[in-house]
Amino acid sequence: MNKTFLFTFLFIQSILSAQFSERSLSSSNWQFKNSKDKNWLPAKVPGTVHMDLMTNKLIPDPFKDENEKKVQWVENEDWDYQTNFEVSPKEFAYTNIDLVFNGLDTFSEIYLNGKLVEKTDNMFRKWEIPVKDYIKQGSNLLQVKFKSAVNTGKELAKKVPFTMPESPRSFVRKAQYQFGWDWGPRLVTAGIWKDVKLEFWQKVKIKNIQVQQKSLTDTLAEVSFNMNIFAEEDGEYYTWFNLNRGQRRFHLTKGLNTITLPYKIKNPKLWQPNGLGKPDRYGTKITLYSSKGQILRDIHVSYGLKNVELIQEKDEKGKSFYFKVNGNPLYIKGTNWIPADSFSPRITKEKYQKLIKAAKEANMNMIRIWGGGIYEDEEFYKACDENGIMVWQDFMFAGSFYPADNEFLNNVKEEVKDQVNRLQNHPSIALWCGNNEIDEAIVNWGYQKQFKYSKEDSLQVWSDYKKLFHDVIPATLKENIAPEKNLYWESSPSIGWGHKESLTQGDSHYWGVWWGEQPFEIYNEKVGRFMSEYGFQGMPTLATTKSMFSGVSDLDLQNPTIKAHEKHARGWDIINEYMKRDYPATTDFVKYNYISQLLQARGMQIAIEAHRRAKPYNMGTLYWQLNDCWPVVSWSSIDYLGNWKAFHYQAKRSFEPMLISVAETDKTYDIYFISDLLKEIKIDAKFELIDFQGKQLWKSAKIKDLKANTSEKIFSINKTELSKFDLSKAVLKISSQNDGNLLEKLFFFKKPKDLKLSKPNITIKKISSTEIEVSTDVLAKDIYLIGDAHFSDNFFDLLPNTSKRITLSKALENVEVMSLNDVFNN
Repeated sequence: MNKTFLFTFLFIQSILSAQFSERSLSSSNWQFKNSKDKNWLPAKVPGTVHMDLMTNKLIPDPFKDENEKKVQWVENEDWDYQTNFEVSPKEFAYTNIDLVFNGLDTFSEIYLNGKLVEKTDNMFRKWEIPVKDYIKQGSNLLQVKFKSAVNTGKELAKKVPFTMPESPRSFVRKAQYQFGWDWGPRLVTAGIWKDVKLEFWQKVKIKNIQVQQKSLTDTLAEVSFNMNIFAEEDGEYYTWFNLNRGQRRFHLTKGLNTITLPYKIKNPKLWQPNGLGKPDRYGTKITLYSSKGQILRDIHVSYGLKNVELIQEKDEKGKSFYFKVNGNPLYIKGTNWIPADSFSPRITKEKYQKLIKAAKEANMNMIRIWGGGIYEDEEFYKACDENGIMVWQDFMFAGSFYPADNEFLNNVKEEVKDQVNRLQNHPSIALWCGNNEIDEAIVNWGYQKQFKYSKEDSLQVWSDYKKLFHDVIPATLKENIAPEKNLYWESSPSIGWGHKESLTQGDSHYWGVWWGEQPFEIYNEKVGRFMSEYGFQGMPTLATTKSMFSGVSDLDLQNPTIKAHEKHARGWDIINEYMKRDYPATTDFVKYNYISQLLQARGMQIAIEAHRRAKPYNMGTLYWQLNDCWPVVSWSSIDYLGNWKAFHYQAKRSFEPMLISVAETDKTYDIYFISDLLKEIKIDAKFELIDFQGKQLWKSAKIKDLKANTSEKIFSINKTELSKFDLSKAVLKISSQNDGNLLEKLFFFKKPKDLKLSKPNITIKKISSTEIEVSTDVLAKDIYLIGDAHFSDNFFDLLPNTSKRITLSKALENVEVMSLNDVFNN
């Protein structure tokens, strides 16, 4: 057949006959009820039972007041959902009809027109059910009956002859954080938490398309689209590519087939992480035709081209742990992510985009998805793809022991398969990690002693661990993922923070600060090869704190609601202890809120700068944590309502591509310049000691070439040089012009509580409706701009007789201001 004729024929036929159709059932009129009740109530899908109960005013908002306690009964009940839907004659004529649930939470029975069609037991799996034999032309009744995950988990726990920590959550494949964490409430949900749809098809169904990157050079990328296709019968088929109009003919046998479609891209553009270039992506449309020219399926595949390697090489200090991206060692700057709501169906696309853009604005290039939450919505990964944010993807296991019977392992295998097939084409995915802190929990946390395990019990725990994380998950990855994307790390961290080896190899969760109550300065010593968790709590913004209340209430640290929104058992005591060490005391709530944020930012600045100074020994820093799932006192840098805390502004400064950092030793102040740039630059550095009134007390300078992608000590100031000055009322200003950009650092010699601050006259001048200029006559420490808008910078220091321009996200009539000086001058 002539090619031109064939293409024309296929085009005409595509208009006449499509062989695939789908229809969402999420917008149907869903109802729900307690299984004990008779009356049905309106429900929303996707959703959760708590959301439906709130909408129907049957429970109070658990985020408000102390209402969390009032809704605990919900987790012990069984819940039924149902809807009626119509199937048209045209739809019923399809030879195959599949009912597809993208997420059911968790243990359910699905009935169609009174017939049981499926049982589910995993929140993280996609349930694809052939229903042609059960569905009717006209009206159909779909019912989903959920069993209590808590009660079911307790029954499953009885099958194990010893007590498992965190039982029963480790026995149920659902979001572990729902059972309560030291930053989140206990809200164990049930419901249809993702979209549900009907798929109508004939002849073939494309089950999955894997984009494999065969080779990549500056001039050519060779990829293949590896397609899993189910065929009803043997036959000849064609594919058509949209970009180069390539066409291929192939034969399918009845059942599941895998075909490979090679594809070439000349002069490819790479997906680059934030800071290295643009995150370029490609989109390819693949159309599948029958031999008679019928369109069987149109599908669009998005992907990016990149090379990522995890380099672990032995050296004189241990073993390296760093990512090489597109040929360049990349210093990782980023954070850890938890679900952005306790009720994940209400996380909007806008919220995902806002949080990921905030990470990009803060100069981050990686987010670790923590293993106690969920595999995130497509919008999360899409936002990371668009913004150049690499994803460290934990599988959803955290901080407990897990069973390894055949039923559980097979369930996990299907979970991993579903999620890997869904996510692997996202260029943002960099690493797959088995779990969060389970290796450490087995070795370090003393559960065996606490629960009086026998030797056989302990051996069983470790055997089960190896089956799950050393065997089943990596084997499933190998079967389902393109080889170049199969980077797997069994557990984060690889070694617990109490062991010296945790700082010489692998990734490290260092909790000597906070849990160990060590001073912030210990961060300068406890630097590992890759710091994947560390953190300190701070209060949310005042607006988010007020949102904890259903009505107007006094803001007071003794308010029961405020106390209830701190989930760490000793959280307030720890914050107060650290505050005494570093800041002046205050009983005023607004000032306490402000200082708690400064305290958090100060601790994290010390940690991040210590990590970056240690480059290339240390090649990554991911703080705990970016976001919150409800209004809470926590380790987050952005609170539940999306407001930047002082810490996020500091993270932005600490993650700049060029950073100046000062390390104090017994005899010197050592000044480091840290560069993530891939080019050498000339440093023209000036050092000035300035008192808080603006007088220059001392100065020096240094010109030096700074190598690409490095950290280097470029100058040391002997303490004797500054001994004649009162350093409690002076600041070291370090500045350098590089390629027309001013790099600046202010270093204070004393802790904030020991600074001799005087009250500044801070002036705010309106430049335009969304721009202001802030100026001061004397040093203003930690200027805090207050208003219902996002400020381009906040919680910043301002030298005497200088000014700073700030943009606002929206116009404000008035901007209030305070500084640390106000706390000193109560």
